[in-house]
Amino acid sequence: MRVDDLFITEDISVLDAMRKLDETGLGVLFVAPEGVLRAVVTDGDIRRYILKSLPLEGPVREAANYSPYALPMEARARAKTALLEHGIGALPLLDKRGRVQDVVFAGGLDIDTHKKACAPVVIMAGGLGTRLYPYTKILPKPLIPIGEMPIVEHIIHRFADVGCSAFTMIVNYKKSMIKSYFNDLQKDYTVDYVDEDTSLGTGGGLSLLKGKVTQTFFLTNCDILIDADFGDIYQYHKEKGNVITMVCAVKHFTIPYGVVELGGDGDISGITEKPEMNFLTNTGVYVVEPSVIDGLAYNEPIPFTDIIADVRAAGGRVGVYPVSENSWMDMGQLEELDNMRRRLEMQ
Repeated sequence: MRVDDLFITEDISVLDAMRKLDETGLGVLFVAPEGVLRAVVTDGDIRRYILKSLPLEGPVREAANYSPYALPMEARARAKTALLEHGIGALPLLDKRGRVQDVVFAGGLDIDTHKKACAPVVIMAGGLGTRLYPYTKILPKPLIPIGEMPIVEHIIHRFADVGCSAFTMIVNYKKSMIKSYFNDLQKDYTVDYVDEDTSLGTGGGLSLLKGKVTQTFFLTNCDILIDADFGDIYQYHKEKGNVITMVCAVKHFTIPYGVVELGGDGDISGITEKPEMNFLTNTGVYVVEPSVIDGLAYNEPIPFTDIIADVRAAGGRVGVYPVSENSWMDMGQLEELDNMRRRLEMQ
């Protein structure tokens, strides 16, 4: 990849910038007319823009950072120190005219710029996985293999990378198989189990953790993978004072038909050809305060969406941390399972 592959104009839409960030996979783009650095756009800049409820069709200049940090080419030796000091993942190097000549990436210097979380992780692993039948007739959903390891182990590794080492699985269906797999596994983290004897919905299983989880924790379903900075998500949750932070993926959908709008008397008031929609969708990953567990009735079924509604009704703050559509891998259906396998093979 060439440096100018990371160049964009400030007039492209935020949505197009998100697509290019996903396409390059390097987490940074540069507004650099004729190669001269004017601004930087990162995943974090896009996230902050989305949280202001601004339209994805808006120009990326509304999201860009016009005070980027850069170094002259002759100061390359200072790049490692600068990346660490500023907590950034990429550092542009400029010639004497301010043109981007090279980019030093933290990964290339063996620097981990991800923030640490070190929080417990609760994994909802008790479902029947009916949408993945007949796989789940033989294996519980968490143990369905994706490449050389089961899906839940992929999830654990992503959290372990930011310092999480204590995992609790809420198990039910084929729970002995899940326990046996992890009990026999060589690992540098701990896995505890809570048995859900009857189905308690997507949130009721948390009530079984009373007295067991007493600090801010991550909560995740066992059938999704998120490529995101979990340390940054945790820090965002704390900074905002949220009771629950929901990780949401930005979805862009084009309706492949002309959409007709009706008037008051059955006549056509308008028609839009192939309209586009942008919305945030729940990925099934959260950061949760332990007070949520304390407020649940023990061993009673409840959807997690009802828990969110109860928190909001009580005046608690429920926030959103947006990620790009391509950062979310969902294996809830057979075709999505195959897509996840292909994407992991490419990583």
